[in-house]
Amino acid sequence: MNFIQPSVRLGLQLCGGLLLLPVGLLPAKAQPFCPAQLDQAIAPIINAPQFRRAHWGILVQTGNNQTLYSQNAEEFFTPASNAKLLTTAAVLTRLGSQFRIRTSVYQMGHATLNILRVVGRGDPSLTDLQLQDLAQQIRDRGITQIDRLVLDDQYFRGDAINPTWEWEDIQAGYGAVANSLIINQNAIGLTLVPQRLGEPLQVVWDEPSMERHWQINNRSKTVAIDQPEFLQVGRTSDPPTLKVEGQLRVGSAVEPIAISVPQPTAYFADRFQQALDAAGIQVKQIQTLDSSDAQAIQSVRLTQAIEIAAVESAPLAELLIEANQESNNLYAEAALRLLGANQMSQSSSSLEAGLDEVEAALTQIGVNPENYRLSDGSGLSRRNLVSPTALVETLQTMQRSPYASNYQNSLAVAGVSGTLRNRFQGTSVQGRLQGKTGFLSGAAALSGYLQPPHYPLVTFSIMVNQFDLPIGEVQEAIDRIVETLQSLQPC
Repeated sequence: MNFIQPSVRLGLQLCGGLLLLPVGLLPAKAQPFCPAQLDQAIAPIINAPQFRRAHWGILVQTGNNQTLYSQNAEEFFTPASNAKLLTTAAVLTRLGSQFRIRTSVYQMGHATLNILRVVGRGDPSLTDLQLQDLAQQIRDRGITQIDRLVLDDQYFRGDAINPTWEWEDIQAGYGAVANSLIINQNAIGLTLVPQRLGEPLQVVWDEPSMERHWQINNRSKTVAIDQPEFLQVGRTSDPPTLKVEGQLRVGSAVEPIAISVPQPTAYFADRFQQALDAAGIQVKQIQTLDSSDAQAIQSVRLTQAIEIAAVESAPLAELLIEANQESNNLYAEAALRLLGANQMSQSSSSLEAGLDEVEAALTQIGVNPENYRLSDGSGLSRRNLVSPTALVETLQTMQRSPYASNYQNSLAVAGVSGTLRNRFQGTSVQGRLQGKTGFLSGAAALSGYLQPPHYPLVTFSIMVNQFDLPIGEVQEAIDRIVETLQSLQPC
């Protein structure tokens, strides 16, 4: 299930990914430009009256690092999901394209009890199907009763919640926390359905059993067809309560929503127990290693245990496609913490260790650490600071990396795939741009590789901050700049 974005129809703001809007105002064919003419071609776009308070950062280079255009390229901007370009480059460089994330079940060496220990290592792609696989592997061992099921959620050190994230983001499906035992992207899907005029919207859970676990505080309503539409959906954790406010029109389309799981380890336990039950395995007791009851099991060393079941993720190169093409925050955050967990570090936090490793990896490949400051791996934090120079340096160095094809193929293709699938359709850019989008309130970005038909490959980063405009207007301006670059020709 994909829990990334609410409907564009409502104009809801999506943090960490880009709302997809048409670009019908773009010309089908743009006037050819010489590199020396870029200044006069781009100036009317970024200096338009609606952008008088906006802050633009742009850097355009050829493959041999020749700068074709630069505007505030050394300055810091809020990068939104363009931060994923830095994270994924570092993780790919450090761990390699074939790295897989293993989730294991160990049988502990206990004299009288059958104790199984589930060790999660932060696989963001783990779903109920993999839990069913694990349960069947256990059953194939002849195990029909587990006296104690221990959930080891300690592979990622420190708090799973990034302290720099906004509370409203943490409640949403796109802001799900990256812990060691992730299941179903740590998010729960639901749909809001308009009813008769004046009635509350109907809440339909993707999984009906969720009704037993959640209370609903529904203050929404169905309104007439000439009324505006808006929604605000949140949740609390104790007790689990869904809060729904806003309105949809009579007869309008249903609205898919996702909320983050408030207690991920407990959610994993519930899903795994269901899988074990279905496999005919009885579980007497479930514990977690971070609970007070787990002290007894901590005395049994993992090295004394036998792995009796395991599943592995797809190779890292495939996971990064989800992170970059679909701008999946959870995948990026899990990758960052994997980087920290797989390196020797004195830090008590996998988040901090991961950020240190990102800087070390990027420095190694030639990206100047003075050109960025990261607080997370996905770009959801408003404290991230990145210059266009840092993004172009990363794109350029990865183009010369042994993992160049893996990195480039993880990006969305204009008019074809990912968060660019609905942009540039019917223009000369379609199919010729591989890039990463980004959007937060007041921040938008697009960076990547562009192949003009009559010019060598161009690497670019376009960032806009401090605007108070509909995202469609900002995207249109960014896309017009890209169309201009697409029309470059040697002169």
